[in-house]
Amino acid sequence: MTAPHQHFKQIDTWVFDLDNTLYPHSADLWPKIDARITLFMMRLFGMDALSLRALQKYYYLRYGTTLRGLMLEHDVNALEFLEYVHDVDRSSLQTNHSLAQAIANLPGRKLILTNGSREHAVKTARQIGISHLFEDIFDIVAADFIAKPAAEAYERFFAHLKINPKRAALFEDLERNLIVPHQHGMTTILVMPSPDQSPEREDWEVSNGDAPHIDFVTDDLTNFLEALRPCSG
Repeated sequence: MTAPHQHFKQIDTWVFDLDNTLYPHSADLWPKIDARITLFMMRLFGMDALSLRALQKYYYLRYGTTLRGLMLEHDVNALEFLEYVHDVDRSSLQTNHSLAQAIANLPGRKLILTNGSREHAVKTARQIGISHLFEDIFDIVAADFIAKPAAEAYERFFAHLKINPKRAALFEDLERNLIVPHQHGMTTILVMPSPDQSPEREDWEVSNGDAPHIDFVTDDLTNFLEALRPCSG
């Protein structure tokens, strides 16, 4: 889907989710992290993976992240959790020169907004070859562990980085994480799997992209950004 250039002329801040947004859904990184979350819970509760998966996904749906649920209901050490679950091999992620150039061509600020950790975002963006393009990363620690899609997470993000949401665009792979940004006036872009990708997703994560809080939909982030070049020239 090609975005109308006129719509993006007022945008001076470009905000990107990290996982399954800045790299494709077909990459194996998120499944690795997901598996590490299960392993962490197995160590914590002494139960088998099958018994814990339902609890893991319940916390994820209710609190935005499994971590938030574990913090509130089991007093889990957040930093220990983040270090453990993000200790994954990123070598399967390839340098994406086309994406790097497309992001570099965007006028204004470029930021990452993630429910993960800053260290995870830095390592992942560096592996893709885009870490140098971002002014800052607003992670789950900066949000005081209040995760998207909670309104407070975005409000902290806007205040901390002095963002005018009406002049900002957000690229995100989860439909529900675009509701509050749209309410604040952000231009919202849902990044979906391409037709040849079949990622494992929860039923509530699947979207056809036609919700009223979604302004644009793309299954190819690089091509979408390249189509915006006339508005940056």
